[in-house]
Amino acid sequence: MAKNNLIGGSIWDEYSQKVQDRMNHPKFMGEFNEEDAKNRDAKLIVADFGAESCGDAVRLFWLVDEKTDTIIDARFKSFGCGTAIASSDTMAELCIGKKVDEAVKITNLDVEFAMRDEPNTPAVPPQKMHCSVMAYDVIKQAAATYKGVSPEDFEEQIIVCECARISLGTIKEVIKLNDLHSVEEITQYTKAGAFCKSCIKPGGHEAREHYLVDILAQTRAEMDKERLKNSTKDDVAFDEMTMVGQLKAVEAVLDAEIRPMLQGDGGDMEVIDLQKAEGGAIDIYIRYLGACSGCSSGSGATLYAIESILQEELSPNIRVMPV
Repeated sequence: MAKNNLIGGSIWDEYSQKVQDRMNHPKFMGEFNEEDAKNRDAKLIVADFGAESCGDAVRLFWLVDEKTDTIIDARFKSFGCGTAIASSDTMAELCIGKKVDEAVKITNLDVEFAMRDEPNTPAVPPQKMHCSVMAYDVIKQAAATYKGVSPEDFEEQIIVCECARISLGTIKEVIKLNDLHSVEEITQYTKAGAFCKSCIKPGGHEAREHYLVDILAQTRAEMDKERLKNSTKDDVAFDEMTMVGQLKAVEAVLDAEIRPMLQGDGGDMEVIDLQKAEGGAIDIYIRYLGACSGCSSGSGATLYAIESILQEELSPNIRVMPV
């Protein structure tokens, strides 16, 4: 039967050739036992991660040279779809030849990127991306088993989605790498927010320190600011832009660096007007909103911080005027 009949041509075409090859012919599927380890003078490490009930689970086998802490070989067993098999196969290959402390730095994004045919084209369709996000956790489990410590000892990042164990750094990197614009896309690519949904926005059954809606807004603002910098680096200076261009530049900096600070305290701000004044000054008129309106620091420390950031990022000629 043709692959188009099995999967659907449009979806199949979204898989990289590397993924298709590993789906059909995985190189590192299998297992090791104690006899294999003894024959190769190595220590056998077996680690599990995932939930077989939902089809996403992987078992990782390492043979580790204890004299050098080097992973001399790796195999896997995967309980899941073709994407899970391909990503697990890639993960096992990436581990081989690395010291344990090096392998634990392999991320889910490293695995996905290694499966790409082209650097800027995702290896799998968005709706299957969650099937390739088990690498980091199972490697961490294997390293913890080898060293006799807790997997949490390797946790260096803030976990946003406890259900899928997706970190803040991973979510931000996925947003930037794939130019995501919605929480739904984040969930498709990472599985964050797919289960209890507490991490999506405030008001869920469990309060969180970070929410996907806020992470998306902040990351998009950072991306806009970076694009602005790149577009103006070899172009016109801020002082020479049109008023529309200046307003866009100001808003990008506000979104990236100032509004998150104000919103964290229940406030906000808006730009009312922008005018060119005598002596080359550029006056930006703002209005404080929420908790910031009427706050005494609005004409003191907060105002100074806003003005300083805009001057540093855009032009020393900027003056900020609260109204």
